[in-house]
Amino acid sequence: MKNLYIILIAVLVGVATACKKDILDTKSQLILTEDQIWNEPKSITSVLANLYDRLPKHGSLSQGSEFFTTYDEAIWSGLSNNDVEARNNLLNYGYERWRLWDYGLIRDINVALAKIPTATSLDMTEQVKKQFIAEFRFLRAYMYFEMVKRMGGVPLITKELVYNGDPNPLQFPRNKEEEVYDFIASELDAIKNDLGNAGSKRRVNKYTALALKSRAMLYAGSIAKYNNLPGFTNVSLPGGEVGIPAARANEYYQKSLDASNEILNSGLYSLYKANPIPGENFYSVIVEKNNNPEVIMVTDYNKASSKKHLFTFNTIPRSLFEDGGQGSSNISPSLNLVESFDNLDGSAGTLAGVGTGSNTAAGQANWTFYTNPEDIFANKDARLYGTIIYPGASFAGKALRMQAGVYVWNATTNKYDRSEGTLNSTYTDGKVLTGLDGPHRTNTFVSNTGFYLRKYLDAAAGASTSTIQSDTWWVLFRLGEVYLNASEAAFELGLTPDALKYINTLRQRAGFPANSLSSLTIAKIQNERKIELAFEDHRVWDLKRWRIADKVWDGTASNPNSNVYALYLYRILRPGHPNDGKYVYDKIIAPRFKAPRFFRPGNYYSSIAQDVLDNNPKIVRNPFH
Repeated sequence: MKNLYIILIAVLVGVATACKKDILDTKSQLILTEDQIWNEPKSITSVLANLYDRLPKHGSLSQGSEFFTTYDEAIWSGLSNNDVEARNNLLNYGYERWRLWDYGLIRDINVALAKIPTATSLDMTEQVKKQFIAEFRFLRAYMYFEMVKRMGGVPLITKELVYNGDPNPLQFPRNKEEEVYDFIASELDAIKNDLGNAGSKRRVNKYTALALKSRAMLYAGSIAKYNNLPGFTNVSLPGGEVGIPAARANEYYQKSLDASNEILNSGLYSLYKANPIPGENFYSVIVEKNNNPEVIMVTDYNKASSKKHLFTFNTIPRSLFEDGGQGSSNISPSLNLVESFDNLDGSAGTLAGVGTGSNTAAGQANWTFYTNPEDIFANKDARLYGTIIYPGASFAGKALRMQAGVYVWNATTNKYDRSEGTLNSTYTDGKVLTGLDGPHRTNTFVSNTGFYLRKYLDAAAGASTSTIQSDTWWVLFRLGEVYLNASEAAFELGLTPDALKYINTLRQRAGFPANSLSSLTIAKIQNERKIELAFEDHRVWDLKRWRIADKVWDGTASNPNSNVYALYLYRILRPGHPNDGKYVYDKIIAPRFKAPRFFRPGNYYSSIAQDVLDNNPKIVRNPFH
């Protein structure tokens, strides 16, 4: 930081007025001297606001849909320009993907931590200083977690470094991966009781620190275990910059479980259950901003202060475009994800009675003829409805128009002939041929998989317009994840009854009977995380820490997990037959999906930029790079 700071700052007058806007919302600019900044709580809060805003946003609503559509949960269905269509044709994940090496932000935090204790104004009491110091230290711990989960061990810099013409004092080697996780744990333990902001979901408090510890220690425990097991991909460096000793796995799992239990036992948070309809309730878990007892920490938006985003505009189903017929249905969730949701009787979620899409009698042999499009999804885990808009469903009280085409009986060939049309087209019988919401094989801004995203969509009027936009928040930590963290850590520690209790609590909210699971495997826990936390920026990090990403996404056409599948709905035409007017489904590879996902061992840790290596000879490369 310089002697003069240009910072995003709150409106320093009127903070206590009736509107009571959070100081982190503000965007007015003020130039202050260094002494003024560190002697004034309001200006320090403005520096904090700037740093909050600079935290890495791999997944967020304002970042657009890129991260949703480059992993297995969805594909891109927007513009077909080469630069965006390429996400459906990734030959492999580049080694630079997920790279993060932001020591500018670390330096600014370290400067703040050095300056705050020197403040002399009466407003800067020891209690005020303690609170600010704790909050800045949390941001630094969060930042180191974001770096270590991408890069492995990174240099731990905890004080301001000043260049005096000699670069050698500024050149630090990488710390061991375990040392970075240990630093995160010790920092969070040291500051958790100094953090104020009780009840805040927008600024960190004690339970935000515990939520971060719960997550980070689970990651460390997983790497310690699975990076060292036979049959799993081992990625390590001789100096420990990458890789954690297996002997430390249980220690980290216990720290994660302890942090999770402190949140769960606090009584301050509870699972969201305000809506008696389980599917609608799960949708509200994410979008409900009033009296939401589950959410611990968010990146918030506020239309009143012009802090808003275009996520709903870019994601809304095509028939629901509000903005003069303009909009962008950029995200098509995968059938892979849909079939990961179990049936309420406990059976696997693979959908029954679907064809192959080959337009042959053999490909139609397994069809089930459904009276209503939504019947195929009956008795499913309610989290499916809360996450995905599927055929027969509605959004914001409006029914979607989803149908890929028709199948017409051909008595000569003793099979049905497929016919598909343009969007919003009519067949010769005067009824729908292809719906306005598709799915369609080639059209842009319409589902390519047969599904739309519900999670995070804003149902408010005008939210899908380019002018009004949306202010749904981006959830960073919520209690649902804490339950899953506790379940996994308990399972890994051999505490299976506790692990079952945690995971069955979440399943019961989703419509399952109490104690629906009587036994547990790590594969079951992994699937529960996949569906509960879908599109909340957990999937890729989970697969990486379990060391199975290179097996799930192995780049081969024969691996169903590497490919993205679609489910296309058709209406049956066979006059005089009981099946006339019913519906069937075909399962196909999503037509716009061109290359199986290919995650290589070198993707477990991102590459270190060449300029970093050039500037610091003490930095060693990550494996395979």
